[in-house]
Amino acid sequence: MAKPHRISLPTATAIVVANMVGTGVFVSLGFQAGDLPSGFVIVLLWLLGGLLSFCGAVSYAELGAMLPRSGGEYHLLREAYHPLLGFLGGWVSSTVGFAVPVAAATVAFEGYVIQLSGQEAWGRWAAYAVVAAITAIHCGNLRHTERFQVAFTLGKVMLIVILIVAGLSTSQSQPIHFLPQAGDGALIAKPAFAVSLVFVMYAYAGWNAAAYIVGELDRPQRTLPLALFLGTGFVTLLYVLLNATFLRALPLTEISQSGSDVALVASRKIFGERGGFLMGCFIAFGLISTISSMTWAGPRVTQTMGEDFRPFRIFARVNRHGMPWIAILTQGIIVAGLLSYRVDTLIYYIQGLLNLSSALVVAGVFVLRLHRPDAHRPYRAWGYPITPLLFLVATLWIMVFQVRSHPMESLLGLITLAIGWLLWNLERPRLPVT
Repeated sequence: MAKPHRISLPTATAIVVANMVGTGVFVSLGFQAGDLPSGFVIVLLWLLGGLLSFCGAVSYAELGAMLPRSGGEYHLLREAYHPLLGFLGGWVSSTVGFAVPVAAATVAFEGYVIQLSGQEAWGRWAAYAVVAAITAIHCGNLRHTERFQVAFTLGKVMLIVILIVAGLSTSQSQPIHFLPQAGDGALIAKPAFAVSLVFVMYAYAGWNAAAYIVGELDRPQRTLPLALFLGTGFVTLLYVLLNATFLRALPLTEISQSGSDVALVASRKIFGERGGFLMGCFIAFGLISTISSMTWAGPRVTQTMGEDFRPFRIFARVNRHGMPWIAILTQGIIVAGLLSYRVDTLIYYIQGLLNLSSALVVAGVFVLRLHRPDAHRPYRAWGYPITPLLFLVATLWIMVFQVRSHPMESLLGLITLAIGWLLWNLERPRLPVT
């Protein structure tokens, strides 16, 4: 029997980068500039987001290397706490945890197609076509999927680097200050700073992507931590420079008025109308990498749940290529049903659930060190206990402000969890496979 293909470190890192660099970085600044009109404060937001992501990554790396099985929060929460919490984490990931970010990226892709073509119908059909095509690709051979993912991720990164170099090297720039100015402290103390962190952390979401496919990694105890660190560090640098580029290219008032189209507006400013058109095309195609990476990671959670629970066993089925095709197809259908919603609405809805899940996983580092002190840990979280504590405090702070400012989206998140809890209680007598 042929040895199954294993995912290498470069591919695992590409998956992390592709998951992270997506809708958030191209749309967030347009929602931040109005409430936080300061170059220093905005750059601080993105540096803080990178720092928090790194603190989360070192914690996920310890747990993932200690418990090397695909499934992300589902598997890690199940091992650290109780099967119910694992089930709820898996329920979120399987239903909306990946489908909503994929839908947000696809809606952004649709918006670029509409802006560039001037035809609203073209955008919607293009969105459905992208979801269908990527779903089909991920049902095929793993080697082909890997090559597709790496190629589109490299293309997206090169696009962003070109945009950064062109934007920062131009002599025509807006008067913006990246060092502290009078009044910046008051802006940081505003609730808008914490709410803006919701968008920033959404943009950084995906730093834990390799944990969802750890069962497919080559030498997972080594590959997982390295993929998380390399991906997170590289994306932090990319994000800070890209937002600095946008801030130099456009006045703050124009940025706030551009909303989710800030990347396209900035590209036109830097490259002119024709160059901006081409850059807009490249940005749209760059979003395909994000859609693909989440189509890769999300169904692995559903597949792992199917291996453990009878009601979900159908999702554990694989085709002749070893791909969980039913789980992949199901996520594609959910994504198609979400394409009528606005990007910001989708972000506020999902980010609270993602923050809660990741906070519980990071807290699991403390739980498992207490209850399994002698367990083999190929990697130990750097900076423990400071790094996981910093992540937890900041995440809870963000969640409090998000609930206050967007109670309806937070309520929808609680309803999603309640449905999962009801399903657990209804099916609990039949849940174990063995």
